[in-house]
Amino acid sequence: MSRIGNLPIEVPGGVSVDVANDNVITVKGPKGELKQKVDPDITVKIEGGVLTVSRPTEQKRHKAMHGLYRSLLNNMIIGVSEGYTIKQELVGVGYKAEAKGQILELSLGFSHDIFFKLPKEVVVETKTERRSNPVITLTSADKQLIGQVAAKIRSLRPPEPYKGKGIKFVGEQLRKKAGKSASV
Repeated sequence: MSRIGNLPIEVPGGVSVDVANDNVITVKGPKGELKQKVDPDITVKIEGGVLTVSRPTEQKRHKAMHGLYRSLLNNMIIGVSEGYTIKQELVGVGYKAEAKGQILELSLGFSHDIFFKLPKEVVVETKTERRSNPVITLTSADKQLIGQVAAKIRSLRPPEPYKGKGIKFVGEQLRKKAGKSASV
C-alpha cells in the first residue's frame, strides 16, 4: 500500500489542471504553467477540486510510479500557486554576486569572474548588505529546475570543511573539521 500515492491532492482556487488523452497533465496558475507526461499505466482523475492518482496492479514498478507521479503533480500544483524559493549565501572575504537580468555574475576568489546564465523560468535577486554575506535568491514555479540551478551554482565553489568558505544554502549547518594542531 502506497502511503504517498494514495493521498489526494487538493487543487487550490485559481489553479486549473487539464488531463490530455496522451497522459500529459497541464497545470496552470498565477505563477505560470507546467506540463508533465505521466506513464500510461497510471490513472489521474480530477473530481470536485481533488486530484487522485491510481495504479492498476501491485507490481513493484507500478507502486514506484504511483508515488513518484503523485509527488510530481503535487509539486507542480504548489509551484504554480505559491512558487518555490531557494536562498544561497556566499561565505568568504571578497566574494560577490550581482544579477544582471538572467545573468548572474559571481566573484568567488578565482582569477576571473564567473558569468552564470539562468533559464528564463528562474528569477534571480542578489542582496549585499554591509557586515553580512551576499545572498542569492532564486525563485521559480518548477521545483526540479530551481533545485538543479541551485546545485549548479553551489558546485562552482562548494563550502570547504575547515573555514566554511564557499556557497552554502541559508540555514545549512556545515560540519567543520579541526585543523592541524601545533606540536609542542
